[in-house]
Amino acid sequence: MTDTMTWTQSIVLGALQGLTEFLPISSSGHLRIASELMFGEDAGASFTAVTQLGTEAAVLLFFARDIVRIIAAWFRGLFDADERDLDYRIGWYVIFATIPIGLIGYLFKDEIRTSGRNLWLVAVMLIVFAGVFWLAERYGKKQRPLEKLTLRDGLTMGAAQCLALIPGVSRSGATASAGLFLGLEREAAFRFSFLLAIPAVTASGLFSLPDAFSPSGSGMEATGPQLLVATLVAFVVGYAAIAWLLKFVGSHSMNWFGGYRVILGVTLIILLSTGVIPAT
Repeated sequence: MTDTMTWTQSIVLGALQGLTEFLPISSSGHLRIASELMFGEDAGASFTAVTQLGTEAAVLLFFARDIVRIIAAWFRGLFDADERDLDYRIGWYVIFATIPIGLIGYLFKDEIRTSGRNLWLVAVMLIVFAGVFWLAERYGKKQRPLEKLTLRDGLTMGAAQCLALIPGVSRSGATASAGLFLGLEREAAFRFSFLLAIPAVTASGLFSLPDAFSPSGSGMEATGPQLLVATLVAFVVGYAAIAWLLKFVGSHSMNWFGGYRVILGVTLIILLSTGVIPAT
């Protein structure tokens, strides 16, 4: 039996999704923790995936000019070798880099929705990837702008994106860290990270729509209007989060987020150890 989600739950979780999707602190991990802590039940992986459509709509709007330019350049470059500029190449990089997460997400979809949402795993990933952020900031040269992006960069960041299937990792954190290790400037790494997320997250949200209304695993069941409102809330909050994050990373390191992740991870371990909340 799955419980019916309330309007308060759907709005709060939608806002949390919008706030945390782009910050490197793991939106899926935060929704998993918040729903268990505040409401005593998992909101479900499908609800998370569907509300991500709202945050991806925010990306589409925020980067609309870039996206239109890249798509136009990609089509032009297919038929004219002289038109194969940076935008054309980025179009291909996004396509190729999306293949790994598509395959792994499909092959392990059941594990992602069940055992992958264990809160012990979330806590460990929050702390472990705080360390990854520190290493990326410490050893990444951060010298190469987006104009220097290569296919190797795109494929490496695409492979890193697969780690985001584990709640607690963070899609933007994993891909941006990979970009920093490759020597990309911090803002360039985050910009490509946002572009890279569009096809994967959109496909995941659409694929999860049927399960969101009738969860096959753990998770509360949301109504159509609740899903719509939660997705709209995620869109509005997500748009503001993108604008803030791009300004922030221009002059601040990812270690600020790493420190927060450690605090949250340790707090979660304490809550689990003392039985305040269950792991599953």
